[in-house]
Amino acid sequence: MACQSLTNCEEIVMKTVWDAETELGLVDITQRVNETYHKEWKPQTVSTFLARLVKKGYLKHYRQGRVFYYQILISQKDYLRELAQRFVEFWKRENVDIFLKALEN
Repeated sequence: MACQSLTNCEEIVMKTVWDAETELGLVDITQRVNETYHKEWKPQTVSTFLARLVKKGYLKHYRQGRVFYYQILISQKDYLRELAQRFVEFWKRENVDIFLKALEN
């Protein structure tokens, strides 16, 4: 699949979309990001991150009336799987074992 990397801010917005039970518009996404992650982002800021997520292929958007809604193209499960694979490839197996043991303490 080869997902493009996300910035921390893009990841926050994407996680908000993944956590929603329905497709959301900009106002709802902005409200949820600000409440959940204690941000004070303006809709324009969130809109910029959403546009990047669309460009990177994580989301697509459609217009219904005056509102754009966002649909998920890459599931959270697929994203996490790829993150884990990248982590293992980068750190190599022996370092991953050390890392996992460190989490046990």
